[in-house]
Amino acid sequence: MKRYTLCYSLLMSFCLSASLSQAKTFIKSDSTGLPGDHFSLEGALELFKKSSSPEEFEKMLNSEDNKVNNLDLNGDGEIDYIRVIDKTDKGVHTFILQAAVSESENQDIAVIELEKEGTDKAVLQIVGDEDIYGEETIIEPTEEVKANAGTTTSTTVVNVAAWPAVRYVYAPSYTVWVSPYGWRVRPVWWRPWRPVRYAVYHPYWTPYRHRYAVVNTHRVVYARGIYRPVRTTSVIVTTRHQPAVASYRATRTTTTVHGPRGREVTRKSTTVQGPRGNKVTRKTTRVKKGRN
Repeated sequence: MKRYTLCYSLLMSFCLSASLSQAKTFIKSDSTGLPGDHFSLEGALELFKKSSSPEEFEKMLNSEDNKVNNLDLNGDGEIDYIRVIDKTDKGVHTFILQAAVSESENQDIAVIELEKEGTDKAVLQIVGDEDIYGEETIIEPTEEVKANAGTTTSTTVVNVAAWPAVRYVYAPSYTVWVSPYGWRVRPVWWRPWRPVRYAVYHPYWTPYRHRYAVVNTHRVVYARGIYRPVRTTSVIVTTRHQPAVASYRATRTTTTVHGPRGREVTRKSTTVQGPRGNKVTRKTTRVKKGRN
């Protein structure tokens, strides 16, 4: 009986060890080594959805409990404060998410682009900065459309007009939010915390992914004209993370092929570092419909 118990215990230990090893392998292979690994774009949109205003959104972004921000861009051992700046024109809002990395330098992390289409419809996307994510990364809220129970047929863009923060910024009484905080001036309620390892951070934002989709089309076209002239980058961040960004871009390959009915299918492959120094290739496929 003792021999059986010992064998059973050894078997369970082996299975547990194998499971943990597989989990670690997935986490390592999913990491790009870029600073963007430590700021969840999906998580940011989730917080924007829950917030009642841009000011509250900024506060939620900088809450340790929400675990969306794990950025330490300047390497000082403390989490960077993310401020929110709304640039708006002709009913289009661009909410810039920006980190102050020194007394004289700031770095854009991402920008949320929002446009109202009629009285009861609004579209929104978040665009990750190319210096943080290696390339411009566009993510939008989405939902699955099912033909019948358990069968997913397609995804559809979410109408965000009912989100509290969206209603707030389109109200006549809205005063454009420009965060008053920076390197020297921080809110009294905020205390920086130490960043955690990617393997610890990664599981927090993974559950958000099924609610959002990576796309390659800007839906709020006018927002690009508002944002590009004011885009802010940091020499400190560019220099510190240049090797990781250069490596990512060097291993990123894009292939466009033409599918049936004139569709363009874009396949992107990224080679990242896996466990034990091996190379792991992660592939992304995007489909762009052609003209009928």
